[in-house]
Amino acid sequence: MKNLSLKFIVAITIGFVFSCASDIHENFLKCLHFHNSTSISNVVYTKSSSAYDSLLHFSIQNLRFSSNNIPKPLVIVTPLQPCHVQATVICSQRHGLQIRIRSGGHDFEGISYVSQVPFVIIDFINYRNIQVDLQDRTAWVQVGATVGELYYSIATKTSTLAFPAGVCPTVGVAGQFSGGGYGYLLRKYGLAADNIMDAHIIDVKGRFLDREAMGEDLFWAIRGGGGASFGVILAWKIKLVPVPSTVTLFRVPRTLEQNATKLVHKWQSVASKLPKDLTVSIMLTVQALFQGLFLGGVDKVIPLMRESFLELGLVKEDCTEMSWIEFTLHSWGFGGQPLEVLLNRSQVTRDSFKAKSDYVKHPIPESGLEGLWRLFYEDGGKGVLMVIFPFGGRMGEIPESEIPFPHRAGVLYQIQYAVHWEEKGDEVAQRHIHWIRKLYSYMEPFVSKSPREAYLNYRDLDIGVNNIHGYTSYEQASIWGFKYFKNNFNRLAHVKSKVDPLNFFRYEQSIPSLM
Repeated sequence: MKNLSLKFIVAITIGFVFSCASDIHENFLKCLHFHNSTSISNVVYTKSSSAYDSLLHFSIQNLRFSSNNIPKPLVIVTPLQPCHVQATVICSQRHGLQIRIRSGGHDFEGISYVSQVPFVIIDFINYRNIQVDLQDRTAWVQVGATVGELYYSIATKTSTLAFPAGVCPTVGVAGQFSGGGYGYLLRKYGLAADNIMDAHIIDVKGRFLDREAMGEDLFWAIRGGGGASFGVILAWKIKLVPVPSTVTLFRVPRTLEQNATKLVHKWQSVASKLPKDLTVSIMLTVQALFQGLFLGGVDKVIPLMRESFLELGLVKEDCTEMSWIEFTLHSWGFGGQPLEVLLNRSQVTRDSFKAKSDYVKHPIPESGLEGLWRLFYEDGGKGVLMVIFPFGGRMGEIPESEIPFPHRAGVLYQIQYAVHWEEKGDEVAQRHIHWIRKLYSYMEPFVSKSPREAYLNYRDLDIGVNNIHGYTSYEQASIWGFKYFKNNFNRLAHVKSKVDPLNFFRYEQSIPSLM
């Protein structure tokens, strides 16, 4: 009898929850239509819509978050104009729904399309107009555009202007620019966020704001502090930067038998001090692949490398002259393909992955590097890579407080750790995640300390999270906040308290309100 009573109570409870969810869903839709009449009907997708599943999964770049047991949004809105976003913000607040904002779907922890509370996705897949002004050397970029689409738009108009964003062409500009954004022009021109001139945003009150209207505090916060904590960004105005008509790409692989350990050790003391026109990164697996970009011809880079990094043994045969846009294609494995490949919004191959990050301020000793190789050769090392990217140059000239991104002077290089796998199942996933946590733990003695710094765009929930339900204190959020932002975290919290005091725009690592 007790079991029957318990089952009855559970059934009633579940029915009540689903009934409430249904009511919220219906009331939310009515609210949207009230604010937009019939114009919003064509951009709203519910679970009963035939296109719902394909739209939801199209932009999921990390298959860890594509399984059936992952929470799904009640509604997906694909805005075509600001009023669609304004209505979604207003109605979500009114009916107790959270918002997730997605442009490219590359959020490493799936935060842009996953939530543990009832939520709506604003998916900017149809909001990606790009207007390039060659005379002013600027561009307005709607946030649904990908980095590849931006590069394509610039390259079809000029070969001597570029933008210092990332390498991966399918990443959306909304998240990348608001979290920092870096690539091979970093040492010459800084981050993507360092080169933003204006922005359009919908705030918590549903207001459309540009830089002048939002004020300099909010404009400061969204350039490197993560825009989704403060509102819904619609577009960026960016400053284009000059590049020569000819650049030089070189790739030099070295195995352990070819002295890779000593070469990586030497690189640590050299790479951040090279001229701004020269960037040499490393991809570490069971070998070291040195990849370089020189903003100029091969006749200049060879003597420069011999003077600065003779041990690498760079020769003319390792080098290829090309245009800047050809370099971007080669960097992502699209060498020789037409420029239109940059317009593909989904990666050619997708798998599951987990990533983490670090900043290094003192060279890792050879003994520490040798320990890395041993880890790579363990069973769990398959599918693991470390991308090591040098700082210095322009990055060392910009103050830590200029924008929220603080990792500037004194940083030799940044590390991205990533492990990829194709097998399905939670047990497989946990095995790979355990391994990369082991690698991260091994690196602790060699990286930045107090705090151990991390890069916002390589989102990592291991370093701390907010409460899913209820209030999160500044002290609790500081556990992860100071790792991403250092002392800038305090100013971010004050901006948040001013523009979103009731903390509507919140997620696992959103900036907390001090209210």
